[in-house]
Amino acid sequence: MKIDKEKQLVVLEEEYENISPDELKSELPERQPRFVVYSYRYVHSDGRISFPLCFIFSSPVGCKPEQQMMYAGSKNRLVQTAELTKVFEIRNTEDLTEEWLKDKLAFFR
Repeated sequence: MKIDKEKQLVVLEEEYENISPDELKSELPERQPRFVVYSYRYVHSDGRISFPLCFIFSSPVGCKPEQQMMYAGSKNRLVQTAELTKVFEIRNTEDLTEEWLKDKLAFFR
């Protein structure tokens, strides 16, 4: 999702199905913030499978300061409205890997 500056609304920019974290990172802009809601297939150590809904705020280094402030100011409201609990932030799109996401989700076991 991105923010439409003229309408001052968060809008859906793209929607993907069956995309891995590694594929997703190549879809994110390198110099613009984005909000991502990602349903991840997580296999627990005991074999159970869950599909946690993850909110990922991508705010890459090098974004315009006005963009960073606009997105950072909208993040909490969006998270609260959607009632998301697994909230993560990345500053470099290259950090978005399956291993990174597994490490982040390990906290919620």
